Amino acid sequence: MTYIAIIITYIFIQNYILVNFLGLCPFIGVSKNSESAIGMGLAVTFVTGVTSVICWLIYTLLLVPLHLEYLETVAFILVIASLVQALEMFIRKTSPSLYKALGIYLPLITTNCLVLGIAIINIQEKHNIFETFVTGVSAGLGFTLAIVLMSAIREKLDIESVPKAFKGTPIAFICASLMALSFMGFDKGILANLHLV
Repeated sequence: MTYIAIIITYIFIQNYILVNFLGLCPFIGVSKNSESAIGMGLAVTFVTGVTSVICWLIYTLLLVPLHLEYLETVAFILVIASLVQALEMFIRKTSPSLYKALGIYLPLITTNCLVLGIAIINIQEKHNIFETFVTGVSAGLGFTLAIVLMSAIREKLDIESVPKAFKGTPIAFICASLMALSFMGFDKGILANLHLV
């Protein structure tokens, strides 16, 4: 698979939020306004890109030669937790307003199944280090696209007349399901039409 095919696949065809439903907690929790949605999307993109590469290196250069492949999940979680902690300290120092807007959801990137899922899928798909990085960044960009679209919808819904029973989280889940249906229109045929597979 070419790098362009990987990018298209993980942003549109296999969007982890809208197709595989990984990472829904920050998707619903942080998508109330665009600023925090963009911040969370960029943070997740950074974490997925960097952890994918670090996890690939640890698996390939350490776990496989020592026949410790069964420690994959534990090792990957330690890498993700360390990186998220460093990112949290960086955002707190550089952008206190973004840090406050992200709130509890920033440390929750550690337990975001999207980040761990990408690291594991890169190993299962036997990607090389460059494909691993492109996959991680593309999955993060797919997350960013979904959360920014959702924040735009939710900001519009805040000024619309929504029945009381649907206000807040219920209408957010309805909108997310409609977005997921629309992303089902993207399939591998796109790659064939673009002559990328």
